[in-house]
Amino acid sequence: MTAQAVHESLLESSAFVMAPIGSIVVERSEKVGETEFRPLSVGKRGVTPQLVGVAKSQTEGDRKLVRAGDLVINSRSDRRGASGLAHQNGSVSVVYSVMTPKPELLVAEYGHHLFRSTAFQDEFFRWGAGIVDDLWSTNFTRMSRIRVPLPPLEVQRSLAARLDDVAAMIAKLDELTDVLRARAVDTAALFRLSGNDTGRGEDAQSPLAGIPEHWERTKFGYDFTESTERNGDNPPGPLLSISEYRGVELNMRAEGQQASLDVSSYRVVRPGQLAANMMWLNHGGLGVSSLTGYTSPDYKAFWISPRFHPRYVHHLFRSPRYVDYFGTIGTGVRPNAQRVTKIALDMMPVPLPPMDEQISIADHLDEVTGDIDHMLAKVARLRDLLVERSSAFLLDIVTNKKEIL
Repeated sequence: MTAQAVHESLLESSAFVMAPIGSIVVERSEKVGETEFRPLSVGKRGVTPQLVGVAKSQTEGDRKLVRAGDLVINSRSDRRGASGLAHQNGSVSVVYSVMTPKPELLVAEYGHHLFRSTAFQDEFFRWGAGIVDDLWSTNFTRMSRIRVPLPPLEVQRSLAARLDDVAAMIAKLDELTDVLRARAVDTAALFRLSGNDTGRGEDAQSPLAGIPEHWERTKFGYDFTESTERNGDNPPGPLLSISEYRGVELNMRAEGQQASLDVSSYRVVRPGQLAANMMWLNHGGLGVSSLTGYTSPDYKAFWISPRFHPRYVHHLFRSPRYVDYFGTIGTGVRPNAQRVTKIALDMMPVPLPPMDEQISIADHLDEVTGDIDHMLAKVARLRDLLVERSSAFLLDIVTNKKEIL
């Protein structure tokens, strides 16, 4: 690490010992299969049983063992904050770093909160390498050199206990988010809005199952054309992101995860286009944009056929039925980053109602989901505030600006 990097790190403390991560943990790199150890997910909620809808890896044996008490972190920068303390045995994809804390030096619960703090996430990103931030990673070798503050064990335990209380409040907000999202209208309800006739007999696993008889059927590739427009020398708007909760929106996460300085290759998104994170479709990573801007070069944008109403498309592909379907057609070696190929997407069946019914469905769902989205936005802001204050409190303690009372 250079002197400049040390100076810039918000974690640098004169009050406590600064130790390289590699000196306070032991990397666990044992390979196992998911039939031996159940798959785990690592995300903003920490280490949990694998999420519903996550496609299975094509190389089931190429996974890392996780034991209860281990710390796990995703090396990819686009999974910012995906880390935590494991409370059960399991397995994760090889993209994760798995570490066992040395108990005489590091309290595991303190490590959990430290790795999930904003200051550490910024430092973790700074030590990464790659082409652009969506293909940027910090492997264990690089991570092991990051210096972190190491208070006495009793201080670590006290700090972790305080932050556990905040984490419990955040978990309650996450539960509320799940309840609100469960109230969103499913595709089946969307189909019933037509009210004209009963569904045609389709395979129960097909996204067309139960659609009204008079609706047409088509395939994605027939009505959605990929846009190849890139920024070039003049970006047409700001950096955009694709939220699993809200669809296409302004990218507000500037700190520690900026776009590449050269954004000429970034993909332009126009109003009325369907934008998609092809590695996050099974979590709702797509939506019809109302904004002009640009996204990661690894994302895609599609022009929508005039046979479709854009808002109908937005609700249809973000519905639980299609999110689950994306999980079944995704492929890859990382369970939490299953890529849906353009070929698979083009073959996807899509229901095509008459335009007046599409408009009626879109208007109804705009109203229904608008109320839910408003509540979700409030919950998300409160959650972000708690995370921000939790991170700030940890930083104040480890840099000796505050004392634990």
